[in-house]
Amino acid sequence: MQLDHARGFHEQVLELLERVGLSATEWQTTPLLVNLPSLSVIAATLLTELHGRMGYFPPVIRLRPVEGAVPPRFEVAEILNLQHIRDTARAQRAVR
Repeated sequence: MQLDHARGFHEQVLELLERVGLSATEWQTTPLLVNLPSLSVIAATLLTELHGRMGYFPPVIRLRPVEGAVPPRFEVAEILNLQHIRDTARAQRAVR
């Protein structure tokens, strides 16, 4: 996906998510895996909107380049469970 820098990102993320076509119940019950865009402001906006719709942070994919691949290719390096990371951070906050 590419966003227009001349328009607000939140508006464009909302348009993107509306095209997905999930119902309110599906947003809250369908397991989703998110491949984040490179631009951090878009990623933050997308995650915020997804959390609001789903009620939790979805897991995200971290890609890495395949060494020596021509043309350049990427592979899944890990799947980060953002909700677990958040919950762990909140538990640590309570301890500190």
